[in-house]
Formats: sequence, structure tokens, C-alpha cells
Amino acid sequence: MRRSAKLFALLGVFSVLALAESWQGRLVDARCFEQSKSATTCDPTSSTTMFALMVSDKPFTLDETGNTKASEALKNRADRASDPSQPPSTEVMAKITGTKDGDNTLKVETVELR
Repeated sequence: MRRSAKLFALLGVFSVLALAESWQGRLVDARCFEQSKSATTCDPTSSTTMFALMVSDKPFTLDETGNTKASEALKNRADRASDPSQPPSTEVMAKITGTKDGDNTLKVETVELR
């Protein structure tokens, strides 16, 4: 009986993970994007609290958990400039794993900055 319960629990975990998708795109400040309707001037900073992911010019807003994870990842991000003589890029590329909730909201499981 215990073996069956463990098996069903394990299958439940894997079925949830199988539903997860991933999106890659540009991370932007969601409040700035809502006001300007343009991602070109809305690069996130360490004080940004609401994020959106631009994928093929379509914005996906992050849920509360995603905003927290993106904020932490952005604060812990090391500058990865390939050429030290060039100014660092303010554009932030990200890979988000999670599920789509509604038309344009992502329920985030992981945030990976690139």
C-alpha cells in the first residue's frame, strides 16, 4: 500500500513537470512597458518589481512568484560583458520555465538570466 502511494505521488510530480513550458526573450520593466507600449526604453533595474517577458514582440507578464524570482536573479546577476572595453548592455535576456495562465500571464517556476 505504501509503495502504491509513493508511486502515485511520484507520478503526480512528474505529470506537473511535464506540463511546464519554457519561454526565452527579453526581460523588461512591466510598469514602464504599460505606460510607453515600447520595450526599447524599459530595461529592468535592480529596483524593478514588476516584470514582463517579450517573446517575438508579444509581452507576457510574470506572476507574483515570477516577479520575486526575476528581481532576485537580476540583483545577483554578474555582468557578463564579452568585451570589457565596451559598456555593459542593459538589455536582459531570460529563459522562463512555467505554465501559461490566461492569455499573457506566466506562472513562473524558474528564471534563468542570460
